[in-house]
Amino acid sequence: MARMETTEFETDLSLFKYDHLEQLPSEYRELEEDERTERIEDTLEILGDDVVVLGHNYQRREIVEHADFVGDSYGLSREAAAADAEYVIFGGVTFMAESADIITDDDQTVILPSMEASCPMAGMAEALQVDDAWAEITAAAPDAEIVPITYMNSYADLKAFCASQGGLVCTSSNAHEAFEWALERGDKVLFLPDKHLGENTAHRLGMADETVTWDPWDPEGKDAQEVAERDLILWNGYCQVHERFSEAHVEQVREEHPEANVVVHPECRREVVEAADVVGSTATIRETVATAAPGETWAIGTEIHLAEHLQRWHPEVDVVPLCGDACMDCNAMRQIDPNYLAWVLEELVAGRERNVIEVAPEEKELAELALERMLEL
Repeated sequence: MARMETTEFETDLSLFKYDHLEQLPSEYRELEEDERTERIEDTLEILGDDVVVLGHNYQRREIVEHADFVGDSYGLSREAAAADAEYVIFGGVTFMAESADIITDDDQTVILPSMEASCPMAGMAEALQVDDAWAEITAAAPDAEIVPITYMNSYADLKAFCASQGGLVCTSSNAHEAFEWALERGDKVLFLPDKHLGENTAHRLGMADETVTWDPWDPEGKDAQEVAERDLILWNGYCQVHERFSEAHVEQVREEHPEANVVVHPECRREVVEAADVVGSTATIRETVATAAPGETWAIGTEIHLAEHLQRWHPEVDVVPLCGDACMDCNAMRQIDPNYLAWVLEELVAGRERNVIEVAPEEKELAELALERMLEL
């Protein structure tokens, strides 16, 4: 297994949840694109309706061109649940495949082409680590009813934890509704793992002065008095792609493209969100470009592959990556090499299942409850 890059904030143990990590066989490593494309198309024709391929918006072109559905993580899981396919091939990352397993039927099998596709932000809030933090936070505010909310970009065990403590899951589109739901039922919210989405949601609700950041990696970065005084406790996690954007990038793109509009994801820093014209999920970003007038220029503040897809899908619109050549792709998404897609599909034709994602039953039941509470919103 390839060595995973980590930061001081990142200790991603998700890979150890699965005991069947497999390297790509050597005969697949040097496939040329033309041969690989032909083999993938051949296997998809053989498998027919028995398989559905999902491609996240952040995946590379060579994945999404084979996908039956392209979209955001939860939307894709819902497409998988609605499909009558025995096998769901998720071109995304681990937590997305887990979500698909949670909401699909028991007779559907979810496969992640590469088990190394593990979201760094999700890895910043591992369940064991959150258990310890929960004990400290509840001790700091012993008289408060604290409701935990986890962003969709988290592992199934964290979703299950939130359900067990009376909380729920949210997406970037409904985080404000989830906060309101939680504050109707409790005194405080613990929001994990994305501090930027949490801060932007707090501003949306007029609660910017009610936030405190909980840093589990810094013994001195946890102020019990502030936790007792503030209503919104934000976990110190972030998306490495979206945190890279800065206000200077917005200023530069406006200087280079005076006619440009700027749309960014709410996982970006607060100052970037304030400087943008439109803020929203990947679905919102896609819709914004899709409905733009021909000749308009839109600077896109999210993962670079979506910006590239939007330019291909809407050539009448000038799509500009917000940080130009410095824009990053997602390291985790990059692990879904199209050669892995060819491999897992051909293995299915041969009657072998590779890289199956299966959430434990008790964990699955609780995580599904957290999702159901979100849907009630």
